[in-house]
Amino acid sequence: MEQTVNSKIMLIILAAGVFGILNTEMGFIGILPYIAEHYHVSIVQAGWLISLFALGVAAAGPTMPLFMSRFNRRNVMVFILGLFTLCSAAAVFTDNFYVLLALRVLPAFFHPVYCAMAFTVAAGLARPGEEPKMVAKINMGVAAGMVAGVPVSNFLAEEISLAASMAFFAIATFTVLLATLLYVPSMPVKERLSYGSQLSVLKKPSVWTSIAAVIFLNGSIFGVFNYLAEYLGAVSGIAPTIISILLFVYGICNILGSLLAGNLLTVRPIATVKAFPFAAALIYLVMLMGGSAWPFMGAVVVFWGILAGINGNINQYWISRAAPEAPDFANGLFLTAANLGCVFGTTVSGKFIEALGTSYVVLGGLVFCAVAAVILWLQCSNGKIARQSSRKIIRDALS
Repeated sequence: MEQTVNSKIMLIILAAGVFGILNTEMGFIGILPYIAEHYHVSIVQAGWLISLFALGVAAAGPTMPLFMSRFNRRNVMVFILGLFTLCSAAAVFTDNFYVLLALRVLPAFFHPVYCAMAFTVAAGLARPGEEPKMVAKINMGVAAGMVAGVPVSNFLAEEISLAASMAFFAIATFTVLLATLLYVPSMPVKERLSYGSQLSVLKKPSVWTSIAAVIFLNGSIFGVFNYLAEYLGAVSGIAPTIISILLFVYGICNILGSLLAGNLLTVRPIATVKAFPFAAALIYLVMLMGGSAWPFMGAVVVFWGILAGINGNINQYWISRAAPEAPDFANGLFLTAANLGCVFGTTVSGKFIEALGTSYVVLGGLVFCAVAAVILWLQCSNGKIARQSSRKIIRDALS
């Protein structure tokens, strides 16, 4: 019972930590206009705070989790939460935009380390075969951070001050830091994997095809989602207030989708993965035909939000499944691939908007769904052939 209680507390703290870090990452989206005004920079310059953070995460994804995989995980988590807290607290008092930019970019390099370790530790707490359920609970923290960050930071900046938003980020990570110090036990790495042995997973073709699958899966969702507010206004004719509500509903459904994914990937993992791009493509075809009808789009947003929550879990599951011998490194690769997918998907969908108009942004999503489906089905077919060959070899040897 003691072990069960400790596992539950650990999961809550890990999910809260991921929430705090994602909240810090996404929350800046809600305060960009206030930053531009306060620091006397253009909105494009203020956007560097978002793009450079994402670039830092993408660059550090395959390297930093690998480098820090041999250190005591509790100590690493305390360090990262402390760094996020310190940088957010310092941001409250700086009046120099470039200092703010530095305070923003520095912790970004440690973002994938904390998230990768959280996924690994959560999977380690699970009973055999139930790892996706534990990881799904961490992904709920990811989804919650994405949901809460933007509206809360925007509200605080509007009603109180920009400094209050920065302080909110610091308080969120500091609270988890205290909980980690109080309740998380020492977690030394029992079997230290050499950097070479972890990097050797890159020799496996299945790892590279899994990375490609995740890039296209994440691109299929975020390539369209990043233009959702514009789509709902320009195509569906929805008022700004209702758009804000729908975006919040999308985020809540994202959390529900993450919870659902834990069960699906435990019971029917391969079927869930293979069906996903077709389900996402169906949503986009529906939007293409009926996106101008606002009540109808409200229902679409609900189902799309659930699918997006499932998507995050599929991405993590698919890469970690390809490299189970190097879990921290695999989770870092997942974070990099997911960020690259977001960038590529947004770029391609943006090209469709420029060429054909906002209503055709879903064509970018359909392209990414199609490529993801091909990669996943080829992977699954090759895996089936490999398993059949292995069984034949065993039968021949026994006979």
